[in-house]
Amino acid sequence: MRILLVEPAKAPLTLGGEDVFLFEPLALEYLAAGVVGDHDVRIHDQRLDHDVKAVFDEFQPDVVGFTAYTVHVSVVRELCREVKSWNPEVLTVVGGHHATVAAEDFESPFIDVVVAGEGILPFREMVRRFEGGEGITSVPGVVRARGKKGPGEGGPHDIDLDAFPFPDRSPTAAYRGEYYSEYMKPLASIRTSKGCPYRCSFCALWKLAGGHYFRRKPEKVVEELTAIDEEFIFFADDESLLDYGRMKKLAHLIEQAELDKRYFLYGRSDTVARHPDLLEMWRDVGLERLFVGFESFRKEDLEYVNKASTVEDNEAAARILNDLGIDIYASFIVRPDFDKEDFAAMRRYCRQLELKFASFAVLTPLPGTDLYDEVKDEMLTHDTRFFDFLHTLLPTRLPLKEFYEELNHLYMSAIPPSKGLAFLAKYPLRELPGTLVKSYRAYQGVRNAWRDYAPAR
Repeated sequence: MRILLVEPAKAPLTLGGEDVFLFEPLALEYLAAGVVGDHDVRIHDQRLDHDVKAVFDEFQPDVVGFTAYTVHVSVVRELCREVKSWNPEVLTVVGGHHATVAAEDFESPFIDVVVAGEGILPFREMVRRFEGGEGITSVPGVVRARGKKGPGEGGPHDIDLDAFPFPDRSPTAAYRGEYYSEYMKPLASIRTSKGCPYRCSFCALWKLAGGHYFRRKPEKVVEELTAIDEEFIFFADDESLLDYGRMKKLAHLIEQAELDKRYFLYGRSDTVARHPDLLEMWRDVGLERLFVGFESFRKEDLEYVNKASTVEDNEAAARILNDLGIDIYASFIVRPDFDKEDFAAMRRYCRQLELKFASFAVLTPLPGTDLYDEVKDEMLTHDTRFFDFLHTLLPTRLPLKEFYEELNHLYMSAIPPSKGLAFLAKYPLRELPGTLVKSYRAYQGVRNAWRDYAPAR
């Protein structure tokens, strides 16, 4: 059978996304690994090539699968409608994060199957049954099939990450030079764990793993790393550094294998504060950047989102990482009820931490989170195109236009010019013009985001 897997592009109204970074479609590469050999599989990255119709006409697939975050719901629904107009006999399948937390949003006459949770094994079984003319409603992991309810996702205790095949990266060969995050290009991704034991109210990832933290064996991670050609590697984990002993062993195995790569990981500030020796060890084997969710500059905001870390942890982590020479990808949450002084205080805090890079997400109640359940009746809109962490979904204290002027100013001024120039120096010269143009457009998008709300209400 011919199987086409599609990574959707964001909607035009949506901010951020592939306008500012682009990670490889790892979820689809895992799906491909589960069926390749028995079937002809292609991955189409619509973020880089918008013409899905052209590849559909040339390839003539029997099955078309999509993955989707919340922000992609409307895009994927429309793509499935188009696919059915091109060939009504094609099996359309949707999975991914949003299908797992809110499968009902994909109820459509143009979507044949909705899959929740880890899709590798359900997708393989579904394709086998579809090819044999068998029913697919009873496949574990299927939430809906052909208008009927399926058994749904298996329990989180069923997840054995080492039981899955390595992702098949060959279907993305034509795109691989384009995946990046800031100066790290080309950038490959690898998953080494899943889940998180913490309970942040703005995050659904801990719920998807039932509060567990699942780990791959370090030996398997190194085996996969050895087969990846790219120098830059992003660990696509929910949280990478939680298991001290495991990450210490993984660093040791990477050193033994003499892997010459540069890594980008997720890590909590309290983990860094407790284990500076682990960060030093990882720096020595190639850790170049750490994504740290500092979230806020004050205790009450951290408590509000149930972060379970402290302002003191943030400050200690920044000091440790700066001393080690590890770049910090600092992430902060801007609350919709910020006033001008709150914006100014966050700006001062970023400068105090001596950051070279900072990202600011508007507090977003994503479906599947405790925060969503708490505030869903107060939201300005439920249009999924706005769930991009830059459009506010909750009423702002400042007038909308003023709120976005302050947010844009925060992006423009939280990092001192000298620090910003030091960060830009990491880019190859040929990349700088395009990077500056993208940055300018992104800032303009933030500044003018207030204009998007009138038609959405």
